[in-house]
Amino acid sequence: MKLLLSKSNLLNKKSVSITGSKSETNRLLILQYLYPNLKIINPSQSDDSVVLKKALHSSSNTIDIHHAGTAMRFLTALFSIIESKEIILTGSLRMQNRPIEVLVSSLNKIGANINYLEKKGYPPLKIVGKKLIKDKVSLDSNISSQYISALILIASKLKNGLLVKLNGTITSKSYILMTVSILNKIGIQADFNQNYIKVQPFKGVIKPTQIVVESDWSSASYYYSLISLSSIGTEIILSNFKKNSLQGDSILSIIFLDFGVQTVYENNMIILKKVKMTKNQINYNLINSPDIAQTIAVTCLGLGINCLLTGLHTLLIKETNRLQALKIEIEKLGAKVYIDKDSISISNSQNLKANVEIETYDDHRMAMSFAPLSLVTNIQINNAEVVAKSYPNYWTDLKKIGIKINKV
Repeated sequence: MKLLLSKSNLLNKKSVSITGSKSETNRLLILQYLYPNLKIINPSQSDDSVVLKKALHSSSNTIDIHHAGTAMRFLTALFSIIESKEIILTGSLRMQNRPIEVLVSSLNKIGANINYLEKKGYPPLKIVGKKLIKDKVSLDSNISSQYISALILIASKLKNGLLVKLNGTITSKSYILMTVSILNKIGIQADFNQNYIKVQPFKGVIKPTQIVVESDWSSASYYYSLISLSSIGTEIILSNFKKNSLQGDSILSIIFLDFGVQTVYENNMIILKKVKMTKNQINYNLINSPDIAQTIAVTCLGLGINCLLTGLHTLLIKETNRLQALKIEIEKLGAKVYIDKDSISISNSQNLKANVEIETYDDHRMAMSFAPLSLVTNIQINNAEVVAKSYPNYWTDLKKIGIKINKV
């Protein structure tokens, strides 16, 4: 599906309801499988969460998680401890080229039985579940925080719990803190001190617990971008957000002050309001929140300001090589872009070309991050349905707030 987004103006003071955080939901789904007394309120309706939930309830010995990277990592760990169960875990062609060796090696070190069926270090995997006895593991922490979260989500079910030592600079630390916080919230003792995480074994039964999932801050980022590209005084209201969020991407409320977006917390919602912008150049290290890099980069493009974003090495192994994809698509619009393995810089973006076709590379965030440019110029989004991976109602919600969208 191709969509043409014609140059638009936002309708003022419109409300949008975003479903629950994909990151929180996926962690809770794994824990709910291990501790069925857990009830999840306001779960994410994203494809990723739907795929994970389906996999957890499947009776098949072959599980295909398609493009869902979180599901691949979390299920690899989970299935390794389900005794007497043999699973083949596979995914899309892109998934079969996303590395998983760090996680598999770590699990095998503590006694798991996981083998590669094709290329070493990559899915598909053959997993034979068994009881894991060893209680210590060490792994590099500068690749993906999801490897670490996968380990500590299953740790309470190990006979002796698990002590995880993290080597090197920790990437996306906020997501690890989220996992630890959720474990503590449901009654599992987990401690994160410096480069060590200790999860105690839990031999009892989790008491019936309801967890309300906060709306997704990553999805909120596109509304921050829209407000930043709007005229002073424009407001959008987003429901079910809180000030003390578990989600690292809540840093948006601080970062986007530089883009002239003020965040007001009120009655379990946030009001985004455009105020005067004070910066004409943006420099951020996003090592703890790399998923909002595309939104920030494209916002800078739309505002015509230079930017340098660093701490982005994990973007190379996402749904696509996001740095390369950003470079190609932003340069189509007329800006100059430089990338290396860790950063992106954008300059000379004052006069954007119109009617440019944006390729999305099977990456939901490419589609959603470029959409706010419709406040500046006409733009076409190819393979627009890819947004279902994290935010199925995205295009419907944009129409409600005034974005002109038509199928090509």
